[in-house]
Amino acid sequence: MSDNEHKKIILPANITVRDLASYIDASAIQIIKSLMSNGVMANINQQIDFDTAAIVAAEMGYEAILEDQEAPEEEEAGEVPLWRRMIAGEDKSLLMPRAPVVTMLGHVDHGKTSLLDVIRHTNVAEGETGGITQHIGAYQVEHNGRPITFLDTPGHAAFTAMRARGAQGADIVVLVVAADDGVMPQTKEAIAHARAARVPILVALNKIDKANANPEMVKRQLGDNGLVPDEWDGTTIVVPVSAKQRQGIEDLLEAILLVADNTDIRANPKGRVIGTVIEAELDKTKGVIATLLVQNGTLEVGDLVVAGNAYGHLRAMFDYHGRKVQKAGPSVPVSVMGLNEVPTAGDLFRVVTTEKEARQIILERNEAARKMAVAPKKATLEELFANYQVGETKELRLILKADVQGSLEPIVNSLNELSKGDISVNILHAETGNISENDVMLASASKAIIVGFNVQADVSARRLADSEGVSIRLYDIIYRMIEDVEKALKGMLAPELIEKLIGKAEILQIFSISKVGKIAGCRVREGDIRRNGKVRLYRGQDILYEGEIFSLKHEKEDVREIRQGFECGISLKNFNDIQVGDVIVCYILEKKIE
Repeated sequence: MSDNEHKKIILPANITVRDLASYIDASAIQIIKSLMSNGVMANINQQIDFDTAAIVAAEMGYEAILEDQEAPEEEEAGEVPLWRRMIAGEDKSLLMPRAPVVTMLGHVDHGKTSLLDVIRHTNVAEGETGGITQHIGAYQVEHNGRPITFLDTPGHAAFTAMRARGAQGADIVVLVVAADDGVMPQTKEAIAHARAARVPILVALNKIDKANANPEMVKRQLGDNGLVPDEWDGTTIVVPVSAKQRQGIEDLLEAILLVADNTDIRANPKGRVIGTVIEAELDKTKGVIATLLVQNGTLEVGDLVVAGNAYGHLRAMFDYHGRKVQKAGPSVPVSVMGLNEVPTAGDLFRVVTTEKEARQIILERNEAARKMAVAPKKATLEELFANYQVGETKELRLILKADVQGSLEPIVNSLNELSKGDISVNILHAETGNISENDVMLASASKAIIVGFNVQADVSARRLADSEGVSIRLYDIIYRMIEDVEKALKGMLAPELIEKLIGKAEILQIFSISKVGKIAGCRVREGDIRRNGKVRLYRGQDILYEGEIFSLKHEKEDVREIRQGFECGISLKNFNDIQVGDVIVCYILEKKIE
């Protein structure tokens, strides 16, 4: 039993090959070989999900346990799904499961819209088939008594536009791939966009009724792009469907609920009301009509809502059937009236208590927008490195475009080899062809840099890059591109610090002073004691305290340092457990010189 306990390891939901190797005391080569034997191709800096990591760990003699997912503050805020950030401050006892929000991505003619239409018209709640009286950009269906919310805005351009505005409307992405056509360039783009958003992906293998359908070929292509089907011991659920024949729809909905259960999607219906604008328009007779997706709390008629630069008391709310409703809880889409102007799709909305508060929020947003308009802040290499050095992030995100596949592969391999320690190169998307608007939108939403080899940026892409503040760097020599990124990574690495012992003092007497605490009367035995230095308190061989000096006095005067042979009074920051005979060691941290 004790051996089994020692073999248990706690792993996060996603982990790099390098980190997994350190967890189970194995070499990265062993991990990669094990992954290959299980049909997963991954390099040392690539992330694998928990299920895959657990299989590898089991082969190495370890039992993997998924760590508690209710600690989003440990992740970078930009990488945590929006809904997790929303519920971070909520009382966990009040969190309840909510309907998953699903969007469909994929190639332009692989059947996203057809599949959505079939789901909408055949799976609406019982007794309401055909009752849809208006299009509001989102709707709910029921499967086995459980609701699922679909965003009726297919396409990764809309999906990424929402992310670029700070929103993340979808909890799950359904990647639609035609069984007769396979993985196309736009499919690869959709995969990159979903991965950048860190949203679970499942595949709807559409058009399986066609005579030239080749599901096995498509599954191989999916595996080549990192989506290994579950029937091949991968982690991606692939559901064969036919929108035309209405086949596999029930199986697809069942798979969505299965993924939702594994993702543990929750919200607090009684918490602060917040969500996303799905779409909005100005109606000549009704005024501003906006579709809102509630993601936490419960929205009610009469609430004062701020959405982007718009605000107003909600005069009326309608569900996706066009029926009036008085309130809407988490994951429920509603069409609302009452905003003073048209918000933008992707804007976040929230409920406030007073109009003064609403106007103040909008004033601050307008001021921030004006500053950005004057000096749009591009995610340049130089500025990103400055952010990395102050600890804001430890990842260099790139979107790579090259002229031919023969150039692309060696560039990807060379860039991946540059990752150093905690700092990694994350290639969100690598593809051949010129830089397009889609590349710019992905870069904008993900705070990435676009690098191109022997390619050009389309005119429309350059204009969008200027307005979105995206940096595009073009190269015609591979080693110069690699050299630039390598310099960047070296600039991002924090300097290595080493300790330098500068002095020791022995405690000869203890003084207690009200409102201050205990003061150690000391004599400096070696070197000097500095006010701005770091200290450790030793009692024999044991270290009882490690921290900072709160005050340093010679007689009654505050001093910066005390030299060998002199006496002084020392108080330690937030620590009073001192005794005569204890030794205080003072040290400083210096940058290591290569």
